[in-house]
Amino acid sequence: MTTDFTREALTLARQGEGRVSPNPAVGAVVVRDGQVVGRGFHTWAGVKHAEVLALEEAGEAARGATLYVTLEPCAHQGRTGPCFEAILAAGISRVVSITEDPNPLVAGKGFAQLRAAGVEVILDAAMADDALALNLAFFHFMRTGQPLVTLKAALTLDGKIAAPEDNSGWITSERARAHVQTIRHSHDAILTGINTVISDDCLLTDRSGVERARPLLRIVMDSLLRLPLDSKMVQDAHGDVMAVCTSVAPPWRREALEKAGVEVLVADGAGGRPDLARVVQELARRKYLSLMIEAGSKVNWAALESGVVDRILFYFAPKILGGMQSLPVAGGIGRRRRVDAIRFHNTRLHMIPPDEFLVEGWLDKA
Repeated sequence: MTTDFTREALTLARQGEGRVSPNPAVGAVVVRDGQVVGRGFHTWAGVKHAEVLALEEAGEAARGATLYVTLEPCAHQGRTGPCFEAILAAGISRVVSITEDPNPLVAGKGFAQLRAAGVEVILDAAMADDALALNLAFFHFMRTGQPLVTLKAALTLDGKIAAPEDNSGWITSERARAHVQTIRHSHDAILTGINTVISDDCLLTDRSGVERARPLLRIVMDSLLRLPLDSKMVQDAHGDVMAVCTSVAPPWRREALEKAGVEVLVADGAGGRPDLARVVQELARRKYLSLMIEAGSKVNWAALESGVVDRILFYFAPKILGGMQSLPVAGGIGRRRRVDAIRFHNTRLHMIPPDEFLVEGWLDKA
């Protein structure tokens, strides 16, 4: 029973993308006599939820009207009061929602409270896939308690990410790189390895130019704290850079980095390397809903081998480097037998005109 009002609510919700974490992006539309009388979408800075904003815009016209919303209205006290109470107070007679809220504090309770008060509730799941895609990290976090971890890479058709000598220039096109920025914007944190920072002197910032709910947390896997104090990332640090080291890192390096505004996390792992799983756990504790990995061959393999990766986004350029010295997307020791290969499912292909494509896949953790 998807209607134009349902679509409009989803369009409104998209305006909150990257601006809501750790909350979901939600859009709401109040309709009376076939006319939209109130609209709203949530942002973290705006505090108020989409339903409340739409109801406030509708005013008295909300009495007896229908509320179209992309996610089940909340039924718990957070930064704001429960949305179902505002809906009842406004006199809404019917609520049409695209999805149920996966948050255990809600999970059907919002619908139940509304029905108990005599409000008609309809779950219109025709656009559920679109609503889920918009709040992928939120749904994942609520169901697993862990941030959604995405491994992103730009590679040639033969799976190479770097040449053995001159690595100036880009593997993928400007169009593909612009798409990467939209993906970065939708993430709470980004992670790379120290070798990438040293070789590229990268910033790893969100260059989308769009407002964020909170700064993109930049994480460097750095066993011995070799992160240069004069690197662009350190010079640009404003409480949004974390270096993850082992306990053998020199104390004076830790002191110097912390003085420069870099947070240092000690997370000992196997083989004298920092523990990626420990990083993911720390992000979960801080309610960072998503992590994007943009790293080199060794870190990519460590992430895949450890099982922390949930999804891959591989951008392929119509190029071949060849040779045995060009770095593959995932290095390390690899798997010794074909039957032991790391497998993916729900694989999708996205074209990037004119000649590039993006492969999206989900790690098979079974």
